[in-house]
Amino acid sequence: MAIDSSNADLRRLDSGIDIKAAYLPRDLEGWNPDSRLGDPGRYPYTRGIYPTMYRGRPWTIRQYSGFGTAEATNERWQLLLAGGGTGLSCAFDLPTQMGYDSDHPRAEGEVGKVGVAIDSIDDMRVLLSGLPLDRVTTSMTINSTAAILLLLYQLVAEEQGVPAAKLGGTVQNDILKEYVARGTYIYPPRQSMRLVTDIFAYCNENLPSWNTISISGYHIREAGSTAVQEIAFTLANGVAYVQAALDAGLAVDDFAPRLSFFWNSHNNFFEEIAKFRAARRMWAKIMTERFGALEEKSKLLRFHTQTGGSTLTAQQPENNIARVTLQSLAAVLGGTQSLHANGFDEALGLPTAKAATIALRTQQIVANESGVTDTADPLAGSYFVESLTEAVEAGAWGYLEKIDSMGGAVAAIEAGYMQDEIEQAAYEYAKSIDTTKRVIVGVNRYIDDQPGHTEVFPIDPALERHQADRVAATRRDRDQASVDAALGDVASAARGTSNLLVPMKEALRRRATLGEVSDVLRAEFGVYQPGR
Repeated sequence: MAIDSSNADLRRLDSGIDIKAAYLPRDLEGWNPDSRLGDPGRYPYTRGIYPTMYRGRPWTIRQYSGFGTAEATNERWQLLLAGGGTGLSCAFDLPTQMGYDSDHPRAEGEVGKVGVAIDSIDDMRVLLSGLPLDRVTTSMTINSTAAILLLLYQLVAEEQGVPAAKLGGTVQNDILKEYVARGTYIYPPRQSMRLVTDIFAYCNENLPSWNTISISGYHIREAGSTAVQEIAFTLANGVAYVQAALDAGLAVDDFAPRLSFFWNSHNNFFEEIAKFRAARRMWAKIMTERFGALEEKSKLLRFHTQTGGSTLTAQQPENNIARVTLQSLAAVLGGTQSLHANGFDEALGLPTAKAATIALRTQQIVANESGVTDTADPLAGSYFVESLTEAVEAGAWGYLEKIDSMGGAVAAIEAGYMQDEIEQAAYEYAKSIDTTKRVIVGVNRYIDDQPGHTEVFPIDPALERHQADRVAATRRDRDQASVDAALGDVASAARGTSNLLVPMKEALRRRATLGEVSDVLRAEFGVYQPGR
């Protein structure tokens, strides 16, 4: 009996894509594999950005960590590197993300809670103590204060004798998605975009191996978007950053090779693989046809992936190990360049050392025991995967056309369009769980009557006092007149058009604090108030 691949028994993804009971050759009729696939490492890069992908070198295992004080985070980093980690990834606490020092009234109760507290160069010295900065790459999840943290990293590296040209890593620096999905913005969008492009220009001259932005779909997905919305809204933001850099006088092939992306990996295994492949193909087309990039490196969508934090459950948390494994495998089959696997206990709090080690071992098992590193894009040519890749791409282009018609990503954000679309998708997702249309094991089905006990990461209440005392000591022990003069230069640059990072670096060298530099920019740029 022939297989019926008609629409009689469809299942629908969150993105609105219908999935058939079976996929056959006719589902790819008219599809040209030469133009839609190509070879690995060749345009349009559907099959990966390198010819042999992981056969020569696996993805970077970059475990996300950051909590409490600089000392505590440094200790965890040393543990991860000793256990076989190959890259660092830093989370900063909310006051650091929002441009407040640890002794500011608005920082109360938040110091060191969701990341490490960094107030000045004194903290950065402790954070990076004993780390091989000339050999390890560091990713920093920071946006509004990205320039400050990047400059502190450079300053400490130079103190350790590591020249800027040898520094490798990524600063997230993706402010647009903060207005859409995450909320850690300070300044209005258009003023924030100046900081983004100033970082592009500064790194082009001073930090040639540094990735100047990680254009992030991760947080858009965490806010509730679908897979199609994740890549569409993220690529729209990417278009806005490229255009802003061009408008600032930069040449596309001077900055585009250092652009990078950051994706989420959720539970629908095949949809996630299709999403990564479609995004890579779309970006190559955008950079080639829209922006006229000539260098091949300018067309590559290089990306980091993190497994989906919002998919983790506090109920039966050990189940999250299976979820993280599937999500990690999807990211690898989709061609990621680096990967963070979440700790199984992160629905309860910061990951414990045990959970972080299991997450690290999960990646190492996938890399060394699964066989996925043996060949590039092993799912290429699958009727299902190729059809799904086409459908995801078509849906994303539809969103991009809508955003272009509104005047681009900044205008769409100011109009609330992306926010509204994500809110509706999040509502539909939550409703599907409440009605049990979507099964979440351990939450709405297969529930334990007597749940077990899971260790939770401890938070030391003395941490905040310790950090406040340290920033107070920094202010007390420095040359205040010299700091004031340097902050005045930052204010002058903000009123003009020169690159802000140059006077900011000097102010930070003189031990100005993160909050003080941010306050200067607040005074010059203003503070963003949604809806006003």
